[in-house]
Amino acid sequence: MLWKLSLTGIKSRLRDYIVLFSGLVMASAIFYMFESMASNTEFLNNNSTIAMTVIIFRFGSVLLGIITFVYILYANSFLMTMRQKDYAMFMMLGAKGRKIAQMIFSETLVVGTVATLVGSAVGIGLTSVVHRLLVAQLNIQITHFTPFNLHGLLITLLFFIVLFLLAAFVNAFSIVKKPILTLIRADQTPTQMKQHKFLFFLEVVLGIIFIGVGYYMMANIGKYQLMAIAVALVTIVLGTYFIFHSVIIFFLTLLKKTENLSMKKLNNFTLSQLSFRIREYTQMLSMVAMLFALALGALTVGLGFKNEITKLTNAVSNYDLVLNRSELIDQSKVEKLSPTINVVYQQKEDEKTVYYNYSEFEQNPFLIMENQTPNTGERNIKTKKVTAEELATNVNYQDELRYYELPEQREKEVKLLPAEEFAQLNLPQTNMQLIQVKDFHESIEPIGALVAENNKNNESLKDGMFSFTQKYDAYQVINGMFSGFEFMGFFLGIAFLTMLASCLMFKILSGSKSDVVRYEMLGKIGARQALLKQSIRREIGILFLAPGILGAIHVLFGLQMFTVLMDDPYHNLWIPFAIFFVLYFIYYTVTTWLYTGIVLNKKD
Repeated sequence: MLWKLSLTGIKSRLRDYIVLFSGLVMASAIFYMFESMASNTEFLNNNSTIAMTVIIFRFGSVLLGIITFVYILYANSFLMTMRQKDYAMFMMLGAKGRKIAQMIFSETLVVGTVATLVGSAVGIGLTSVVHRLLVAQLNIQITHFTPFNLHGLLITLLFFIVLFLLAAFVNAFSIVKKPILTLIRADQTPTQMKQHKFLFFLEVVLGIIFIGVGYYMMANIGKYQLMAIAVALVTIVLGTYFIFHSVIIFFLTLLKKTENLSMKKLNNFTLSQLSFRIREYTQMLSMVAMLFALALGALTVGLGFKNEITKLTNAVSNYDLVLNRSELIDQSKVEKLSPTINVVYQQKEDEKTVYYNYSEFEQNPFLIMENQTPNTGERNIKTKKVTAEELATNVNYQDELRYYELPEQREKEVKLLPAEEFAQLNLPQTNMQLIQVKDFHESIEPIGALVAENNKNNESLKDGMFSFTQKYDAYQVINGMFSGFEFMGFFLGIAFLTMLASCLMFKILSGSKSDVVRYEMLGKIGARQALLKQSIRREIGILFLAPGILGAIHVLFGLQMFTVLMDDPYHNLWIPFAIFFVLYFIYYTVTTWLYTGIVLNKKD
């Protein structure tokens, strides 16, 4: 009988259970996505040049575990809030405490286990989709990565089942111990708003100090290394919590006391709602801020590595394609590249010398790369046009030209002869063709085909050692070195964004029922619908904006850690920030729309 009543109660709250179940599924799916990468040490070792990568991912795994643990606590609390009135009613009807405890234990464990199994399957599917999308769209080369990872799956199942087992014990024990009247009136119990002034001041100071220590450690990771990551991880999490629990409440209180602002329209109601929510949401907002920082940071770093591939590749050579003995190449293939520079230098050679036509370099000066700031260690490479006279007299410039020759030519002397003398040389003539295109990456495939044909036409290039003569070859090596990090950055960015937005959305929607009465009261005293909607937009906007701003500040300081890996981790920073805030804004819009539909439609 009790089980039938329990099932009836679940059916009547099916929408709330769907919200809860969706959140748990998403949490376990994201956890699996991360673990499938973090536990695959072979993938991490083969797709990064940094030996610390595995340890860094282990730290990340611990952080995600802590965040997931907090999320499960919230979800567990939400489950109990939904069901405790039903349990109290069963007790009033004479049900024994032991039976109720069994029912709560089974209900919690079944919901958690099913959600974990479904979430793991969703996680494998998401991993496969994200993997394919990133590899196809970003032209990434990664090895030893598969969407299904048994180790990651076992860790996910073990972690969540243990969590839900503990939650089931806690739920069963706490409900049975509480008096029936307390259970019935639980949602009518006001939240304690008073706070000791000294403790409040202490939290403000601790929040600022912890955040400051965390930022300092990230900026000095070269000095403190792994300890910097560990200390920053702990201090920034604690600092974020104290900031939400004290500093933001302080500002909201200040705004409420500013009558010119708080007495306009529904501002006082909105500020009161926010003050109430910030206290209730402290853990959730702290978690969202940390996930926001992780997601935005991962996306920014991923994009940074993509930019690094382009910059390093472009620093290899001025010419996108070098064709030795180019008379053997079908020139229609070259024309299809729509080259911006397409010069052909004639060559004749004997045993000791490679001869060039002086007049050709007068018409098409040779391009070399010069580092303008050699003493600073920064890359500031500029292109210089070398005249025929400079090339004929400067050995260093001739070495640059020799760089593009065939291996057997590089040991020979370079000589530029007047056109008449060059024509009179009774030696076989070949061509060296140097090409530059408008966008190297857009032309990567036809360039690769021509490089392969060039290697086929020249015996000495077939089995020779790899060199950076061809930009295409350099791109393949650099892309192989950095694409692992690029993949990880994009992958984790998407995963964390999905989790943080889901957490915040579900948390706000789960509290919408208790807000219906407040909006009904406002409607009865004459508040217009437009003002109510404006109040909702502002309230939810602050709840999204506050962790967003703090998370973005974390990222700005956190990028200091990557100055040891990248030339400039802040380059084009606006791109990942813009992408991320647009996606975040979409989640805000959807949440506001759903919330408005619940609290205002019920009013009608």
